[in-house]
Amino acid sequence: MRVLNVAEKPSVAKSVASILSGNQNLRMREGRSRYNKIYEFNYSINGLPCHMLVTSVTGHLMELEFEDRFRKWHACDPAVLFTAPVRKFVPQDKLDIKRTLEEVARGCQWLVLWLDCDREGENIAFEVIEVCSAVNRQLTLRRARFSALIERDIHDAVQNLVNPNKCFADAVDARQEIDLRIGASFTRFQTMLLRDAFVIESATNDRNLVLSYGPCQFPTLGFVVERYWEIQSHEPEEFWTINCSHRSDEGVATFNWMRGHFFDYTCAVIIYEMCVEEPTATVTTVRQQEKLKYAPAPLNTIQLEKRASIYFRMSSEHTMKVAEELYQAGFISYPRTETDSFSERTNLHAIVQEQQGHPGWGSYAQRLLDPASGLWRNPRNGGHDDKAHPPIHPTKFSSGESGWSQDHHRLYELVVRHFLACVSQPAVGAETTVEIDIAGELFFASGRVIVAKNYLDVYRFESWGGSLLPTYEVGQQFVPTTLTLDSGVTRPPPLLSEADLLSCMDKEGIGTDATMHDHIKKLLDRFYATKDSSMRFSPTNLGEALVMGYDDMGYKLWKPYLRAVMERDMKAVSEGAKSKAEVLETCLQQMKACFLDARLNKVKLFEAMAVFFERSNRSGGDEQHASGEFVRRCGLCQEADMVLRQNRDGNFMVGCLGFPQCRNVVWLPGSVSEAAVTTNVCNSCTPGPVYLIQFTFRRLEIPPDYSANHLGCIGGCDETLRQLTEICGTGSRLSARGRGGPAMPNNVQRSNTRQGACIYCHQTGHSSGNCPSQSSGPRSSRPQSMNVQSDGRIASTMEIEEEVFSV
Repeated sequence: MRVLNVAEKPSVAKSVASILSGNQNLRMREGRSRYNKIYEFNYSINGLPCHMLVTSVTGHLMELEFEDRFRKWHACDPAVLFTAPVRKFVPQDKLDIKRTLEEVARGCQWLVLWLDCDREGENIAFEVIEVCSAVNRQLTLRRARFSALIERDIHDAVQNLVNPNKCFADAVDARQEIDLRIGASFTRFQTMLLRDAFVIESATNDRNLVLSYGPCQFPTLGFVVERYWEIQSHEPEEFWTINCSHRSDEGVATFNWMRGHFFDYTCAVIIYEMCVEEPTATVTTVRQQEKLKYAPAPLNTIQLEKRASIYFRMSSEHTMKVAEELYQAGFISYPRTETDSFSERTNLHAIVQEQQGHPGWGSYAQRLLDPASGLWRNPRNGGHDDKAHPPIHPTKFSSGESGWSQDHHRLYELVVRHFLACVSQPAVGAETTVEIDIAGELFFASGRVIVAKNYLDVYRFESWGGSLLPTYEVGQQFVPTTLTLDSGVTRPPPLLSEADLLSCMDKEGIGTDATMHDHIKKLLDRFYATKDSSMRFSPTNLGEALVMGYDDMGYKLWKPYLRAVMERDMKAVSEGAKSKAEVLETCLQQMKACFLDARLNKVKLFEAMAVFFERSNRSGGDEQHASGEFVRRCGLCQEADMVLRQNRDGNFMVGCLGFPQCRNVVWLPGSVSEAAVTTNVCNSCTPGPVYLIQFTFRRLEIPPDYSANHLGCIGGCDETLRQLTEICGTGSRLSARGRGGPAMPNNVQRSNTRQGACIYCHQTGHSSGNCPSQSSGPRSSRPQSMNVQSDGRIASTMEIEEEVFSV
C-alpha cells in the first residue's frame, strides 16, 4: 500500500522520514518545489506493509482573499468588505508544492497528515486534504499526533493514527475570515482618511504608509496606550512615614510602620512627636513559621516567552523562532502549547535520566532520581490543558551543539532547568516576624532563613532573599537606635514590559499562544509603539492618536472585550459547540455596526490626529473623497459600486467607482450641507440594496415648507429629493466655476434659490419641470445631470464628471 505523508515543514518531513526508516534504504528525490523533497522507504503500519512517501508543505498552502474586483482599495466602499465574496486559493509561490502533492497523491491509497498538532496545523491539514482529494477521491485520510520529533513519539504516532479534526480547522477558517474582513475594512478606512491629510513622521514616511487595524493588534496597542496614559495622568503626592531601626550585638533590625504612610503632614508630625516623647519600644509579638516557595508549574508558551523576556531580554517573536528551531532539531517538545500539566502517562523519570550527563545540571538530575534524597515531587497541575500537546520539556540531551547561538543555549537551558525544577520539592524557609509598640504605634520587622533550597539549587533564575533578624522575646524593651519621620512621593506604575504585555493579552484572551508574539511585533513594525532597552513599551504619536480617536467616539474598539468574545466563540467552534457560520454572522454583524458608527464619527479621528500631526497640503485626506460611502451597485456598468462623495468644493454627488470607464452619476441638491449613508435600505428601488442617505440642507437655500433634515433615496423614488434638486440646482454649478465668465455673486444665487428660479432658464414664476424652454420633449428624456454654468450655458455631463472625478 502506498502512503503519502505530508509534514508542515521540509525539516520535519526529513526528521519523520529518517526516524521511521531508521535511515535504512531511505531514498530522496526532487519534487516540483526545490525545497520540498520527497523521501521514500518501506515501513509497516500495524502489521500492514507500506511504501511510504514523505514530503512537506511550508506552512499554510492556501490564502484567504477577497475576489479580485474587491482587492483594489478604491474598488468598493470599505463597508462592503464585511460581506464581499472571499475565496481560498493556492498562491503563485505555492503552486509547485501543490503540483507535487497532486502528482504523488494520484498513486496513493492513504494520506497521513503530519502537521503541527494545534488548530493552525489542523487547518493546514485540511488544505492538503482539499488539494489531494481533488485528484484522488479514494484516499483514506489519517492524522498523526505527536509532540516531539523523537523516535518514541514518531513511531507511536504512526501506529496510532486518528481522524483529522474538522472543528479545529473550522475555528481557524472563522478566525481568518473575521480578521480579513475587519482588518481590511478598518485599515482602508483609516488609511484613506488620514494618510494624506497629515504629515505623519514615521519609519515609513511616504505615500505607501498603511495605517493598519487588526482585531488583535489594536487591543494589544490599547494596553500599551492605557498604561502610558495612566503614567501621564499621575500626579505625585507627598506622603510621610515613620521608620525605626534597632542595632544589637546580633545585627540591625529595620521596623516598618504598620500604618504605612500618611498624606496628612500634620497628623504624621503629631504621631511622630508622641513616639519621640515616649521612645521605649516593647516587643508585643514574635512569630516563627515555616514558609514554602513552590517550583513553577510546567512550562507553556506564554510562560516561555515571559521568562525569556525577563531572564534574557529576548523578544517574544525571537523566542518563538529559537524555540521552533530547537523543536525541529528534536531537542524540545512542541513549543506552542497552552498546557501546563503533565498527564499521568508521561514518563517523567525517563526525561530526567537523559540529563544526568550534563556538566551544569547533571549532578542535580542524579539527586532527583535518588529516592534517598527525597528531592523528587510530582509536578503541580497548572490548570490548563489544550488536549493537543504536553508542557514544553526537553526531549533530547545536549551539552551544546556546534551550530547553536547563545540564545539557543539559553533557551534550551531554561527548558531543561524549568523541567527539573517542576519535579522538585519546594524551597523551605524559616520566617520570623517581630512586632513592637512605641507610644501606642505598631511597627514590624521580618526576617527569613532558607532551610532547604531544593528546586532553587537548579533553577538559578529565581532567588528567595531575606535578612536575618536578631533574637527578640515578647515583653522585651529597648530604645530604638533611630526613629525618623521620612517623606516620599507616590510614583506611577512603570511602562509595560513585554512580559507584562503578554500577561495582559493572556488574561483578556487576546490572540492565542501561537500568535501573541506576532501581534506585538506588528505594533513595532507599524510604528504604533516602540520598545526601549529595558524591554518596555511606549506608544508612538501615531499609535496614541489612533487609540485616542476611537476612544473619543465612545466605541471601545481598542479595548479587549470585543476580541475576547470572538476568541471564546472561536474556541466554541473548535469544541463543536458552535458552527463556523453562526460565529461569522454574529461577529461580523457586530463589527460592521462598529465600523459604520466609526465612519459617521470620523471627525474624532481627525481631531485626535491634529493633536500630534500637522495638516498636509496633499490632495485627499478624507476617506469620503477617496472612495466614498457605498450607496448601491451601479445599474449602468453592473460591475462597480455607486458611492457618496464630495468634490473639492464640498458639493455632494453619488458616482460610480468604475470611472472613467463608467460615467454614471447622480447629482444632489446644491443646498446639501451634510450627507451620510445610513444602514437603512429603500423598500421600493431595485435592484437593491439601495441605502438611504441622511441629508442636512442649508436652511436659507430651501423653501420654508421643506425640512432641513431629510432621509432620502437616490434610486428615483424620492419625490422630495427630486423637487429640491430642481428648486436648488445641483452642486456641479459650483464645481464648474472658473470655466466661463465670473462666478455669480452669492447674494444673487441665494436670491434665485429663495425665489425658486428655474435651473434651465434662470427665470422665476414656474418650476423647472414646466420650463417653456424644455417643453419640446418629455421630461424623462432629458439628461438629469445637465446643469447651468456660472456663465449661463449648460454644462455637459462629461464636463461635470471630469471636474469631480479629477479630485
